[in-house]
Amino acid sequence: MINTEHSTLKLPGALDQAASESFLEQMRQRTKGDAPLALDASDVEVLTLPCTQIILSAVRGSDSIRIKDPSLAFVAAFEDLGLDWKAYLDAGEPASPEESFGETETAAPAPTADIAEVELPPISEKVMSKRILTIDDSKTIRDMLMLTLVEAGFDVVQAVDGQDGLDVLAREKAEVDVIITDINMPRMDGYEVIRNLRKDPAYKSKPILVLTTESDGDKKNLARDAGATGWMVKPFDPERLVATVRKVAP
Repeated sequence: MINTEHSTLKLPGALDQAASESFLEQMRQRTKGDAPLALDASDVEVLTLPCTQIILSAVRGSDSIRIKDPSLAFVAAFEDLGLDWKAYLDAGEPASPEESFGETETAAPAPTADIAEVELPPISEKVMSKRILTIDDSKTIRDMLMLTLVEAGFDVVQAVDGQDGLDVLAREKAEVDVIITDINMPRMDGYEVIRNLRKDPAYKSKPILVLTTESDGDKKNLARDAGATGWMVKPFDPERLVATVRKVAP
C-alpha cells in the first residue's frame, strides 16, 4: 500500500478540459526524479478523455505512480474504454501491458488498425533523424504526443488544426517523416488534410496516421480511402504509438 513517504496528488472532482493543462503541469512537477506518487481519485466525478490520456500515460510510464481510492466515476471512465485501471492501484505490482490494456467484450477498438504488430526497440534507442508532425486541436493531446515521441527519440513539430498543419508542412516539407492527425478539428478536418496531402507529389507516399476518438468503421474506411496509412483510437497506448511510428517511418 501507499505509505507515508509517498506523495499524494489529490485529483479534483472535475478533471475536464479546463483542468487538464494545470493537472498535466502538476504531474510533471510531482514526478520529477521518479518520486513515488499516489493519485487520489476518491473525489473524481468527471473525467474527460484528455485527462484519461494523461493518467494512462503517467501510470504506464512510471513504476512509481499508482491510483488510490478511485471513485465510481473514475472507474467508469476507464472501463468504458476497456482499460484495466486495477493493474495500477496502490497495492500490488502492475500487470504486463497485454494484461493491463487488452480488449474486453465492451472494449474500444484496438489502438492501431491495418498495421502489423512490431517489437518495440529499447526506449534509449534514439532516432532523432525522424521528425513527426502532430496535428490536433487539443493542447493536452499535443503535449502528451510531444512527451511520448520526444522520450522515444523523435523530433516533433506541432499544428493546432488541419489548416495549420498544411501551413507547417509548407515550411517543414523537407524534414517531416511521419504525420499524425486528428479527424474532428476546426477550419479543416483530418480527412481534408489527408486528401490535400495525397494530391501533393511530395506527400504521395508519406506515412499519415490518424489519431482520433472516432471508432466507427465507416469513418475509418473514409480515412483509408482518403489515403491514411493507419488508424489509432484515443486514448493511445504510448508504447504502441511509438511502435507504430517506428514501423511506418521510412
